[in-house]
Amino acid sequence: MKEKNENLLAQNRKARHDYFIKETLEAGIALTGTEIKSVRARRITLKDGYIQIINGSAFLENVHISEYKQGNRYNHDPLRSRRLLLHKNEIRRLAKAAEERGITIIPLKVYLKHGFAKVLIGLAQGKKQYDKRETIKKRDQEREIRRKYRV
Repeated sequence: MKEKNENLLAQNRKARHDYFIKETLEAGIALTGTEIKSVRARRITLKDGYIQIINGSAFLENVHISEYKQGNRYNHDPLRSRRLLLHKNEIRRLAKAAEERGITIIPLKVYLKHGFAKVLIGLAQGKKQYDKRETIKKRDQEREIRRKYRV
């Protein structure tokens, strides 16, 4: 577990608050040289990101990777769409799931694995306001129980 946390570069904390995560999948990201340097420096934001499937390829959209400071003229566009490296079967399964009503594909985490940048993507279904309140209530109750037994 500790090894995973050291390699964690970015996390979409609001995803589990706003969505029910039905399934997760690991994918590689096709990045340019200055992008990977910025990602390793943890200058990436997943907040409003989503995955879109176009012509049998999966793309990571609306994820901000800041420009690399020493990148000069070879720098990248911070909001460009980035291709995800997945098998065709996985892409087909994601496309089929995304066609369902209320299902979206979102990035949950970006981390390094064996020197390569990976993204953990999730099939998510949006929560209603009352679901969010219920989740918060349940979490507070569990915290209170743990506090009582700890003393």
